[in-house]
Amino acid sequence: MRFQSVVGPELAGTIDLPDGEIRGWGLFVHGFTLGKDSPAAARVSKQLAREGIGMLRYDNLGIGDSDGDWGDGSFTVKVQDTVRAAALMAERGTPVDLLVGHSWGGAAAIAAAAEATGVRAVATIGAPADPSHVERQYDAVVDRVLGEGEHEWFVGGRTLVLKRAFVEDVRRAHLRDRIAELDMPLLVLHSPTDNTVDIDNAGEIFSQARHPRSFVSLEGADHLLTARGQAQRAAHIISAWADQYINGARSGGKTSQAGESPQG
Repeated sequence: MRFQSVVGPELAGTIDLPDGEIRGWGLFVHGFTLGKDSPAAARVSKQLAREGIGMLRYDNLGIGDSDGDWGDGSFTVKVQDTVRAAALMAERGTPVDLLVGHSWGGAAAIAAAAEATGVRAVATIGAPADPSHVERQYDAVVDRVLGEGEHEWFVGGRTLVLKRAFVEDVRRAHLRDRIAELDMPLLVLHSPTDNTVDIDNAGEIFSQARHPRSFVSLEGADHLLTARGQAQRAAHIISAWADQYINGARSGGKTSQAGESPQG
């Protein structure tokens, strides 16, 4: 599945189709520079699909199989592309009941929820309470970015170009207002041993959110959910929690299309 970003280039996505009875549909929002095939995104989405919740996961601008320049994105673009992806899922007859966001993607999922077509519930995994939390990842180059307009940033084995507009957009994001205004069920999952986003962020999100809200501690998990069974465990928890909020079985589930993924 490919669709156009709000800033123009095409984004690449994969739909993990449900096994058996279709309980509902969801959308996974990946972390800062991770992508749709990162362990958290792929493993959580595939497990949810095995449990009857079909999932769209896609690469943000300039990441993985998507076109464009990562530096032309921002938190605002990530949120708007999440809203667009949900609208496209509704257009294809598989409206999104559930938003699942990992890390920075969890913050984006909360920010996008109110505008995303059909969404009934949100689950976050290792999410920061403030999108500007990511600045500590590029703090070594941020002064040069602000002074020169852009600068190369080496992260995750690749070089990205960080731009002033990106940094300024992240600093302007006000997620706390979105959390307080979120008028739908929220599940917050976080590991007490998360060394990237401290668990205090989960406490802040949870305390600011309205009911119905739930918190589950992912004991022993790392931030990226890379160890055996961690992502699947998170998916089991999300699946059980979301059961009362998703649409339930749908008739006439769609068959696999180009860019979609059967289970495996």
